Amino acid sequence: MQQPFRVQPMMPVENYVTYGISASKDTGIITACKDAGCQAWQHGWETTVDESTPLGLNQARYIRTGSGRTFTEAKTGAGLTVFRFESFQRCFAEHRTRPDVYLRRHGDWRGNPSGQRFHHANAADWTEDFRANQDRINSEIQKG
Repeated sequence: MQQPFRVQPMMPVENYVTYGISASKDTGIITACKDAGCQAWQHGWETTVDESTPLGLNQARYIRTGSGRTFTEAKTGAGLTVFRFESFQRCFAEHRTRPDVYLRRHGDWRGNPSGQRFHHANAADWTEDFRANQDRINSEIQKG
C-alpha cells in the first residue's frame, strides 16, 4: 500500500496537537429517531393495516391503544385502515448507530511522545476545544 503524502513538519512532534473524529468499533447503540436522521420522524409517515386479518387487528389495536403516538386514521376503498402519524415523534423502527469518538492527542503522525489522549464527550465540546486551539495558533502567528 502506498504511503500518504505528508508535508514535513517544521517543529518537533511535541509542538503539535492532533484532533480526530472516528466511529467507534463494534459498539452499536440504540439511538433516537432525531439523532438517526429518521425521515419518518422528520416528515411523519403512514402505516396501512388490513383489519380483516388477525395480524392487522393486533396492529391497529396497538396503534390506537398502546403506541402513545399522535395520528389520524382513514379507510381506503379496499377496506384497509391507513394511520397517518405526525412528524417529530418516535417511529416504530429501532435505530442503531455507532457513537462517534472525538479525540485530541499530543503529537502528529510521527507519534505521541507524551502519550496524552483526551476523549471529548460530544461534538460541541470537541469543536470548542479545536476552535480554542486554532485561536491560540492564530494569536501566535499574529505576534510573529
